[in-house]
Amino acid sequence: MTETKRRALYGYLFILPTVVFFLVFIAFPFFRAIGISMTEWAGYDQPRFIGLKNFINMMNDRIFWIALKNTFFFMVATTILQTIIPLLVAVLLNAGWRGDVAYRTILFLPNIISLVVTGLLWRMIYDGNFGILNSALTTLGLAALKRQWLADPSTVMPAIIVVSLWASLGFYMVIFFAGLQSIPPELYEVASIDGANSWQKLVHITIPMLWPVTTVVMVINIIGGIKVFDVVYVMTTGGPNHASEVLGTYLYVTAFGATGGGSPSMGYASAVGVVILILSMIGTAIQLRLTGRRTDVY
Repeated sequence: MTETKRRALYGYLFILPTVVFFLVFIAFPFFRAIGISMTEWAGYDQPRFIGLKNFINMMNDRIFWIALKNTFFFMVATTILQTIIPLLVAVLLNAGWRGDVAYRTILFLPNIISLVVTGLLWRMIYDGNFGILNSALTTLGLAALKRQWLADPSTVMPAIIVVSLWASLGFYMVIFFAGLQSIPPELYEVASIDGANSWQKLVHITIPMLWPVTTVVMVINIIGGIKVFDVVYVMTTGGPNHASEVLGTYLYVTAFGATGGGSPSMGYASAVGVVILILSMIGTAIQLRLTGRRTDVY
């Protein structure tokens, strides 16, 4: 065996475990899910091939469209909030505030808590009768603002979005903070000499230089927003009356017949999963295309 072939063989051997892992745990389930989405299957009987009928039925499924609308609203809101707010917090902490390490630690702590625990904690906070939020509003003389936060269709989605922001703020803040360390301080010094104020430095130096980092954060948020499940399911199970139903929770209850004594429908649930995958790919592709053009400008 020649030296070139030996080196190539060593390379293939090194990547073999990753390839096997990808094929077994990603590629096979992916194509298997597509196959199941074209069947009528309860999960315990023999699948019956029905072609695209699940996707056709989806077009007339009222709950699916509610879940799709809520998913889109959650994705857009969290992508905007969980990009802008962590960026501003990172910029403030990077300014050299006294005790900034302690602030970063405190803000990051919610990220290490399981989303299930986070959902249970905030469900108690939002409790309309015994929750600390309504109690605090009463103490502050703002009793008129009290709500049944998770039982009111008009407040349930904003309430969940606040929880998502609280849980992820520290994670995205750390990403932006790391990106800020790569910006040459000389740029800010030159801008100061030219008379630029803090806002002008943010707009003309910080944001353009952080654009690749911002792209990563936005893509993560888009995919996470489309696939959201755990925090919504723990807090509301998609209620009240599907007001917080998202594609992830609808997939779950459809697959396992978890509500209303319904029978499991693995085929239809897999079709919903395929839709989630397609939306994630489309959202990511659009975001990368737009941010790619923006990067070319700079």
